[in-house]
Amino acid sequence: MRDLDELRGLAKKAAQQAYAPYSLLRVGAALSSAAGCVYTGCNVENGALPIGGCAERAAIATAVQAEGAAFRLAAIAVAAFATDGAQLPVSPCGACRQALVEFGAEAAVTFRQPDGSWIEVLAGDLLPWRFVMPNR
Repeated sequence: MRDLDELRGLAKKAAQQAYAPYSLLRVGAALSSAAGCVYTGCNVENGALPIGGCAERAAIATAVQAEGAAFRLAAIAVAAFATDGAQLPVSPCGACRQALVEFGAEAAVTFRQPDGSWIEVLAGDLLPWRFVMPNR
């Protein structure tokens, strides 16, 4: 797993690339795979608001594209900013939480708290009653 401080810096950088003309909320994510590779993503909004994409799932999609179905998440950092550059306390949304546990319930997830500090939790702890496809 990469250093969480390194991932936090890459997430901040990725947020600067966000396309967020509607919410004005720029979010970046940087993840480390179990294979030791790093992938980033940013949020991309759309005028048809429900079809925008989150930074976390963009980074996961990039990782799956690169590593295939064997991709496993080791850690992810999420950074969010207002248009004036102020850092915001934003945790992964519900859809992103489900995606995170799909690829690594034991992965470290780090994001800012209201006081500006970073918190680190396990992906599975963010979504303890996650959906699991039943065996058929």
